Amino acid sequence: MDLGQFSVSLTVKDIVKSKAFYEDLGFKTHEECGGIEEKWLILQKDTVVIGLFQDMFENNIMTFNPIDVRAIQADLKAKGHAMDVEAEGESGPAHCILKDPDGNVIMFDQHM
Repeated sequence: MDLGQFSVSLTVKDIVKSKAFYEDLGFKTHEECGGIEEKWLILQKDTVVIGLFQDMFENNIMTFNPIDVRAIQADLKAKGHAMDVEAEGESGPAHCILKDPDGNVIMFDQHM
């Protein structure tokens, strides 16, 4: 099962301060994704990707960007895992969300 690119989606209190902090660590903003005014950004340093989200999520989220979120969802459900949010439709962008045994949130988010 190919999980795709891994990233961490961080819930932040002040997107401007958080952006400046991660830029000080060498991260660069993906200008085509989100924006300060939209209160979310995607940043990258080498192969490390993080998302900053203000007022969107309660907790940090481990995120994977697979090619086929529905196949991953079907595989996980067949193994007895319950989805908190299920991917809808038969093709195109979608996401599903579940929690690990300790309550950590994992999202599979397909962009295309």
